[in-house]
Amino acid sequence: MSADAADFKSIRFSTRELPERMRIPMWREEFGRCVVHADIAAASDAPFHAEATLQAVQGLRMLALQGAPMRFKRSRTDIVDGDDSIGLIVSSPGASQLSQRGREIECRGGEAVAILHSEPATVCYVGGRQLGLAVPRDALVPRVTDVDSLAMRPISRRTEALRLLMIYLKSALRQGALATPKLHDSIVTHIHDLVALAIDERVPLGESRASAVIAARHSAALDHIAAHFQDPELSLEIVARCQGISPRYLQRLMTSSGVSFTERVNELRLQKAFTLLISPRDGARRISDIALDVGFSDISHFNRLFRARFGDSPRGVRSTGSRAA
Repeated sequence: MSADAADFKSIRFSTRELPERMRIPMWREEFGRCVVHADIAAASDAPFHAEATLQAVQGLRMLALQGAPMRFKRSRTDIVDGDDSIGLIVSSPGASQLSQRGREIECRGGEAVAILHSEPATVCYVGGRQLGLAVPRDALVPRVTDVDSLAMRPISRRTEALRLLMIYLKSALRQGALATPKLHDSIVTHIHDLVALAIDERVPLGESRASAVIAARHSAALDHIAAHFQDPELSLEIVARCQGISPRYLQRLMTSSGVSFTERVNELRLQKAFTLLISPRDGARRISDIALDVGFSDISHFNRLFRARFGDSPRGVRSTGSRAA
């Protein structure tokens, strides 16, 4: 367990190092009864294995799970913990079967469903990766009309708010934002907003001015740029179209962060070029080929930007890197 000034905790559970005969008993006791407050049983005859990571900060718990098929059953006797959180279970790319309030649904392929932690429920984890979020009821009541009525309703993977929520979570975890005291309050608030939008039935978000939507769309745009910056045809218009927003809206998102679209793309390309230039494996490649490879179609433009960014020419950086090696 690790914690810091933001009271951020991260705990990892695994049966990997346990003898096979001890895996199910230990998993049931240490993870089932002590962490998720549910009875766990294996759901197949295959050798049992399981791994989970629990991350928690004030106002939010996240549980990532993968392993052999298993069943979680939370009965009346397990609800003595007083937890009245609203859970959001996302199966991606695996599948889960859920039962609560007399309803049974299957959740698979990026779909999600909300459940009530204050009522008995059964979750049969089938396989793949499952993500569970727990948000305090008090955080969702002001944001959603009759939150209880929205439990056990399938949420399509095409739901825009769900897609943005998953992208935003991935970005926040990758950057360690939840463990940063100055950031974790706003991050948790944005997640509360996005969870509410995902489980509620609302019109498409469009070019909303809500801070949570703006933050999530910005994260989605940055992810797209990071994945495609080496494409010389990448443009503001292309990224905006892929995100379902207008170029003007995307430009405002980028500018509000202090780095424009062009600056972001050029920085990624220059950093990639720098890495290739000092790599012994690419020592025989022509500098012009490296420039083209990272997305620059104008070599003179590349040379000017490179010198302005690193204070030396590409050839000079390569020479210095070779001597250092």
